Amino acid sequence: MQKSNMMIYQLLHNFFSINEPIQQVKAGTILFQEKELVNYIYLIVKGSIAIGRVHESGKDFTLKILSHHEILVEYQLFSKNPYYQFNAKTHTDCELIMIKKEQFEEFVSLDPDAMNALFAWLSISYIKAQIKCMDLIMNGKRGGLYSILIRLSNSYGVATPDGILIDIPITHQELANLTFGTREVIQRLLKDLREKEIISYDQQKFIIKKLSYLKQEVDCQNCKNEICGIN
Repeated sequence: MQKSNMMIYQLLHNFFSINEPIQQVKAGTILFQEKELVNYIYLIVKGSIAIGRVHESGKDFTLKILSHHEILVEYQLFSKNPYYQFNAKTHTDCELIMIKKEQFEEFVSLDPDAMNALFAWLSISYIKAQIKCMDLIMNGKRGGLYSILIRLSNSYGVATPDGILIDIPITHQELANLTFGTREVIQRLLKDLREKEIISYDQQKFIIKKLSYLKQEVDCQNCKNEICGIN
């Protein structure tokens, strides 16, 4: 777990888990939608959540996927009557702690450690977003897909004898949403990678057999996982 994220998550969890129950939420549940007034921030105890936006054409774009021991804060902090900037939907079954916005802001305002941890988390999130945007712009659809696969391996990768298992179910359409591409283009690019034995795919899970190939194709700078993740 990334240090800056784990610090703010742990501080919030230690304080709020005493009185706030863990909520069981099924996969596919919409937690909030863009432009709704903010009610809660979320601690992800278990499971994963997709954050994104729907274009006026109806096309989905997934900005990131958050997983266990991460926090979901998608609004302008300490602003009057804030609204959510994106949509949030559970990607898998989840266990969540829901913290009222006012209680969250009061806690970080009064606790210096929490405020410092929040600033550290926000700064990393900003850098991560900038680099992800740069990757998608500079590398095109093919390189964008390769970049997303590398990020998925950093966030969810598990070493196996066959390669790096991305241990989260993900469909071709969801990959297309992560690159703002079409499923047809993504399927064609993935087929090419399978034929070259760079990846394999079974039961909605990928195994990356030759990560070095993907990194070479996008001129990967081997950033720390704290920066190069899908979250």
